[in-house]
Amino acid sequence: MRKLEFASLQVRDLKVSKDFYTNKLGFEESQMSNPYACVFKFKKNEASFAIRTPMENLDDKELGIGVQLWFAIDGTIEDFQTDLTVKGIAILGTINDTPFGKTIILKDPDGYTLTFLQPKD
Repeated sequence: MRKLEFASLQVRDLKVSKDFYTNKLGFEESQMSNPYACVFKFKKNEASFAIRTPMENLDDKELGIGVQLWFAIDGTIEDFQTDLTVKGIAILGTINDTPFGKTIILKDPDGYTLTFLQPKD
């Protein structure tokens, strides 16, 4: 069996992306962060997630194609959607009912697709 331990997205502008993930989406920065990366807090037995400066030249490359990360939320998807709208974050489409629960989808500043899930009870 395999399990995801860590995910890292290369971003064009660490400062812009860090602001988006922390101030707009509410992720909390962990103490493991450094000048080249922002690692977000996680709980034991959950995958850790980070954004980082590029490991290669990203000029003229489209980021985010084929990548979609899913994050479970606390509370209702409707309240989360309202909070995102107040913060000026564009949501792609509408709330979706899936076999896993309700979702909304958005893109980060580099085009990575993020799905937020209100899991079924």
